[in-house]
Amino acid sequence: MRVISENAAMSVWSRIVELAARAFDPEADPPDFAEECAPRPNDVGFTAAVIGLAAKMAKADGMVTEAELRAAAQVFRPPPGEEEHFRRAFSLAKQTVLGFDSYAKQIGRKYRARPCLLEDVLDGLFHIAMVDGAVDAAELKYLAEVAHHFGFSEIEFRRIKATNLGPEAGDPYAILGLLPGATMEEVRQAWRRVAAENHPDRMTQRGAPPEFVAIAREKTAAINAAYAKIREELSVGAK
Repeated sequence: MRVISENAAMSVWSRIVELAARAFDPEADPPDFAEECAPRPNDVGFTAAVIGLAAKMAKADGMVTEAELRAAAQVFRPPPGEEEHFRRAFSLAKQTVLGFDSYAKQIGRKYRARPCLLEDVLDGLFHIAMVDGAVDAAELKYLAEVAHHFGFSEIEFRRIKATNLGPEAGDPYAILGLLPGATMEEVRQAWRRVAAENHPDRMTQRGAPPEFVAIAREKTAAINAAYAKIREELSVGAK
């Protein structure tokens, strides 16, 4: 994710630190960035708010590590000579997790028409969360809340999470070999394919032992349940 253009970077980062000193004061309410940001992803206000979300992402599990700071630097890529400004802004923002929802809501409102940009921000937050090798429950809760404030549905967040962390074994989409966000037609085709491959009659025809046939019955029941659950979700979402 690139939130600051190369040409603007050198002049922007010192201004970000000045803005961050006000924006990330743990004793103050997060400011309204509307005046500082125009509808472009390289705005000072936008960048400062995203740094706030990133620092608070790192803080969500209770402490901020040097590895998480390096991961954030990989996301924002401050230019040579501006690393200390970035570190200062990140340090100010990490003091508290309070107020993250205000940053997320403001970014979500401003860029609701640019979901790809908002997804880029979420991908960056996932990158920071994963740097220690695992994403814990507190970090997932934080990410889900940010996604909600960005305007993403639960199914859309599951897709974004699956693309970053891999699908969960019990997720109905994973059972059908799909990512959340698949169309109903894609779901129907996957269900037919997977159900046919695992049908108990096929196992019997191949001369499989009774234990394997029983497993196939259980898998077929799980496949049908997954299909029914996704169909219900998509039906509700279409209303």
